[in-house]
Amino acid sequence: MAASFESINTERQKKQQNHEAMGKSRGGLSTKIHAAVDALGNPVRLLLTAGQTSEYTQVAALIEGFDADYVLADKGYDSDQFVSAIIARQATPVIPPRKNRKVQRNYDKDLYKERNMVERLFQKLKNFRRIATRYERLAITYQAMLNLVASIIWLN
Repeated sequence: MAASFESINTERQKKQQNHEAMGKSRGGLSTKIHAAVDALGNPVRLLLTAGQTSEYTQVAALIEGFDADYVLADKGYDSDQFVSAIIARQATPVIPPRKNRKVQRNYDKDLYKERNMVERLFQKLKNFRRIATRYERLAITYQAMLNLVASIIWLN
């Protein structure tokens, strides 16, 4: 009887961790922040997922509602489905192909250098210790802190 209660309790804990954007990794619990920025590097959308969640799951939500000429992303977002969604929006994908692709896709390497705006945003976020170490237990409060910090970044 105790073993079945233990497994039920473990299942509840896993569901709660996924709901709270907490995932297991080698270093412990982790959270992944997916970000979309404008041409100046200001955050326009920030999404949270558990640390082990793939980038593929958030690609549609990141670009939804935006009209862009180019969509720059790193190799983690390289998928045929995402590239097709970008092209369907009349935008040009600037995503380097993964090494294991059978057919390597061309991309504008000079324009891809502008993706450092996203990396700069994450460096700005890390300046706020509360964001870098995730003091908040609940995903909704962590998202609220991210939005507050994004507002501060916009004002600077």
